[in-house]
Amino acid sequence: MKFQIKNIIAIICIALTFGSCSSDDTAPTVNELEGLTKFKEITNTNHTIELYSHQPVQQGYNEISLKIKDNASGKYIQNAAISWLPLMHMKMITHSCPKSAIETAGTSGTVYKGTIVFQMAQNATEYWDLKIDYSINGTAYTATSIIDVPASAKQRVTSFTGTDNVKYILAYAEPHHPKVALNEMTVGLYKMESMMDFSVVDNFKIKIDPRMPSMGNHGSPNNVDLTQAAADKLYHGKMSLTMTGYWKINLQLLNANNEVLKGEAITESVPASSIYFELEF
Repeated sequence: MKFQIKNIIAIICIALTFGSCSSDDTAPTVNELEGLTKFKEITNTNHTIELYSHQPVQQGYNEISLKIKDNASGKYIQNAAISWLPLMHMKMITHSCPKSAIETAGTSGTVYKGTIVFQMAQNATEYWDLKIDYSINGTAYTATSIIDVPASAKQRVTSFTGTDNVKYILAYAEPHHPKVALNEMTVGLYKMESMMDFSVVDNFKIKIDPRMPSMGNHGSPNNVDLTQAAADKLYHGKMSLTMTGYWKINLQLLNANNEVLKGEAITESVPASSIYFELEF
């Protein structure tokens, strides 16, 4: 009997030991800002708004994440309702640019994200600022600050008027790190409704023709023209890059009726389109 009791006690102890080990196991913490770098803080009396990006903000398409920290408690705010307004202050006029809505990202409820397409770079006398309006539990707040938007080293955004007299903005989004391969390519297409309002253009097509001007202007095989995806409203296709170096991605914009609104097909007498992106890797 004593032997059985001792065995039972031993089994219970082993079970408790494994049970306690199991209860100590916790799911790994997910870093919702992994791969992002904080590039700006905008403050007001109540909060500090932290801005993050995976690459330096510059002229062109920018993916931006943000967090709102309560200055008194140091805690980050969950489930705020946020909007933003980028403004370019020029000598004679002020205008905005294409921008997305801001959505909650991740599971914590404290990280928010959106995109801004700065179609112009800052200069010595003209600059961008960013106004962020947000509400927390029904209370409204605002914060504004100048934001650095240097010129991109290569052309990643192009603005033009189509044959339909509409002003369009084409912005290169991906790949962030092109490779010698058939790359997934993503582009944003917008039209200017007014100096302050820009809308996504639906159901167009963007033809691409990557060329290497320094290598006899040779092209590449298996490119897939860009069409709009319903999920994100961006234009997706495939871009073939056969070697490293400088590439000019010649573009043509076609409307829903397959009519060319801007851009030229590349021939021996037309070595480059009037609208294009540039890559060098």
